[in-house]
Amino acid sequence: MSSPVNIAFRSFVKIDRSKKDPVYLQIVYQFINAVKTNLLEDGDQLPGSRKIAEDLQVHRKTIMASLVELQEQGWINSIPNIGTFVKNAELSSVAAIGSGAFRSPPEKAAFTFRKEFILDTPFLEHREDLYFTDGTPDYGIIKGEELARFFASVLKRANWFNELQQATGGNMFFRDQLSYYLNITRGFHLSRKFLLPISGREQVFSILSQLLIKTGDIILVENLSYFLPNMIFGQAGAQLRTIPVDEDGMRVDFIREHFKAGEIRAVYLNPRCQYPTTVPLSEERKKTLLQLAAQYNFIVIEDDDDFEFSLPKDRSASLYRKDGGNRVIYIGAFGRFLTPGFQMHFLIAPEDFLEEGKKYLNIFGRPNFLMEKTLGDIIHQGDVHRYQRKFHSVISERKKIFAQLLHTQLKSEITFSVPLSGLAFWIKFNRSFSLNHLQKRARKKGLLIPGICLYQNQNLIALRLGFGHLSKNEMGEAVRLLAEAY
Repeated sequence: MSSPVNIAFRSFVKIDRSKKDPVYLQIVYQFINAVKTNLLEDGDQLPGSRKIAEDLQVHRKTIMASLVELQEQGWINSIPNIGTFVKNAELSSVAAIGSGAFRSPPEKAAFTFRKEFILDTPFLEHREDLYFTDGTPDYGIIKGEELARFFASVLKRANWFNELQQATGGNMFFRDQLSYYLNITRGFHLSRKFLLPISGREQVFSILSQLLIKTGDIILVENLSYFLPNMIFGQAGAQLRTIPVDEDGMRVDFIREHFKAGEIRAVYLNPRCQYPTTVPLSEERKKTLLQLAAQYNFIVIEDDDDFEFSLPKDRSASLYRKDGGNRVIYIGAFGRFLTPGFQMHFLIAPEDFLEEGKKYLNIFGRPNFLMEKTLGDIIHQGDVHRYQRKFHSVISERKKIFAQLLHTQLKSEITFSVPLSGLAFWIKFNRSFSLNHLQKRARKKGLLIPGICLYQNQNLIALRLGFGHLSKNEMGEAVRLLAEAY
């Protein structure tokens, strides 16, 4: 143990009498910080309480209260007739547990476990400030402060806890509000009993795979399609078969030509905005697909995740609306233009099917009652319509600007159409080259083009480039760097 430290307490303790924290606690907090940053080291002897009080110009009783608190928390050790010493509580706890307690685990497990290469993610970690996505929104368009106001309002209500205790069947208020909102925006005619809110998109596909898929079941998907459901359906044991896509969407005639009645379990597609090409399914093919579903006895899983990213004038009727839910299971999303956390996904299907689906929600944890209540208020008070108008106004402008930039910077090198829905452009190059090389050159310039945006085979060289998250200036810089890398 050393002699009393010569460091003046006023060098690391700054008392602010305007703060709500008592002075003695301010001293405690700053003392602990000094120990953690090694300004005071384990074993240093402290000056007497009178000297510390003089140094900080506070009453000695304040110092005594601070020392008692530090003693109780384990940051000092007082030895009668000898002195008071610094005791690093963190070092002491490590020593007490044992020297081997904090060793890192081995790089490779000493036990066997199941590996699923099907579930490998295509996403990359990155540090670039400028990057493309496959089509994500700008979450700053609708200010988080407004959303927080709704959430705070729910918390302030005196009866929310009682409602939570009684909410064994889910949040009825939210389901009523959501069904009302879907009826007026999507032309549906449904009550809450045909609607199952689910917080995560991954959970939606996991529940569907549990309810619908047995090992060996044939699920039809488009030959270029979204990786997430393919991964989950494949992991559940489905045999995925691909259907060609052209400028009118999935070639549903391919089903009649290559499959027999009773052979197919389900067809999964996004008829509004095919992923990744963004093309909509033609009205004639919608009609044919529903006829085939009845004739061949399969289910249609309609993913309408991009509905909110389409303007009212561009919205065609969904398969679910045309079919009335007889053979169509509808996947949708609410609030995708809102801050993550204020979004909700949902299934629309027959009541008995959803009752079974609710059982699987227990695996993912209890639904967020407070968030559902908040979203219900946003619908009930009409703000969701205001938010959506604002979002559409910004996105419409950005879509036009992005199209102009692509035309100006890459001109005759590419072919693309302005998408009716979604937040991404499907861009096909007119000559052959390596997209991987393009990706590397762009990254050297400070622009990330994720692997999920690259599509290349013998007959196709294309990019799916999201524009919604980029400001006007960011779009200009990103497209310029893309053209330079090309």
